[in-house]
Amino acid sequence: MSPVISSRFLALSGLAASLASAVAQPLTVVELFTSQGCSSCPPANANLIKVKDRPGVLALSFNVTYWDYLGWKDTFGKQEFTQRQVSYERPLGHDGPFTPQVVVNGHADVVGAAPGEIEHLIAATAKTGGPSLSLEGGKVAIGAGSAPGGKADVWLVRYTNGVVEVPVARGENTGRTLPHANVVHALTKLGSWTGEAKTFGLPAASGGLSTAVLVQSPGGGPILAAAAN
Repeated sequence: MSPVISSRFLALSGLAASLASAVAQPLTVVELFTSQGCSSCPPANANLIKVKDRPGVLALSFNVTYWDYLGWKDTFGKQEFTQRQVSYERPLGHDGPFTPQVVVNGHADVVGAAPGEIEHLIAATAKTGGPSLSLEGGKVAIGAGSAPGGKADVWLVRYTNGVVEVPVARGENTGRTLPHANVVHALTKLGSWTGEAKTFGLPAASGGLSTAVLVQSPGGGPILAAAAN
C-alpha cells in the first residue's frame, strides 16, 4: 500500500471510529418537573433552555398538575406527569413532590433554579450505561444486557423540540410569558425489557412531535438507556 493510500485509509478509519463513538455516546436524560402556576419555576425553565442543545443531553419538561388550584390550569400539565414525579420522590429521599425539580438519569436531583445547578448535576451524574437502543424503521430495538431486578420499563415520550412561550393570565405568574424547553405532551409505556434483545413497534408521531424512548428500572428507578430522533 502506498504512503498516500495508507494515510487516506488511516484518516477514513479514524473518521469512522469517531462517528461510531458519537453514535454510541450514551444520552444524559434531564427531566424538569415544572408548573406554569409555580412562581419559583421560571428560573429553572430558563436553566433547562441553556442545556437543551448540548451534545449528549436529552432535556425534557414535564408539567405537573398540583399547582392548578392556585387559579391557573397548566396548559401542558397531565396527571401522568405528576405521577412520574411522585414515583421518583421516595428513591431520591423526598417525602413528596415539589417544583421545580430536575432529575438526571433517574437517580440524582436538584432544584435547578440557581445558575449552574443543572450543569453541575449533569457533570456529577454517571451517564446511562445500559443496553443498546435505536429508533429506526418504525421500530424500537433494544439490545441484550443486564436488567437490574430482572425487568425494566420501556417508555415512549412525545415532545415538542424547541422553546415555546406561554402567556399566563392567572395565578402566581399572572401577566408573565413563560418559556418552556422540549415540552412533553405524551408518555406511554410500550412494555417491558428483561435483558434479552427485543423489538417494539414505534407508532408514527403526529403534530410535528419528536420522539424519545427511555429504558428505566421500575418505580422511579435509574434510566438504563435513552434514544431520541
